[in-house]
Amino acid sequence: MSAPAGPGAATIPSEDEIHALVHGFYAKIRADKELGPIFNGAIADWDPHLAKMCAFWSSVMRMSGRYHGNPMAAHLRLKGVDSAHFGRWLSLFGATAHELLRPELAAAFEARAKTIARSLELGMFYRPGLERPPLGETA
Repeated sequence: MSAPAGPGAATIPSEDEIHALVHGFYAKIRADKELGPIFNGAIADWDPHLAKMCAFWSSVMRMSGRYHGNPMAAHLRLKGVDSAHFGRWLSLFGATAHELLRPELAAAFEARAKTIARSLELGMFYRPGLERPPLGETA
């Protein structure tokens, strides 16, 4: 399926582009010294996870409605995650997007990923009265 034509079409990915990004990104995650142990320890069967992540990004970037899940609940169950991991996640995601996608589409994915990561980080680590460092930084 190709991306729709018209205004803003440059930042609406095709399902094939989403597939390439998700699979490329999680290949990097699995091999990463910091994030690999966390993700590999939490995900026993990668095929369903990758399919779910493709559906997630399709819903986020194409408003397809394919994803049905609760990202916050899934991330709250992860063991060994700290705030600094979000910066590493964003770095790998951005690098993969820029390797695989045209610049304007990579930038659109990065912007959405940063918003999502910030939301997850706040949900996982924010406690009223405690000042949080910027996304992906440690105090």
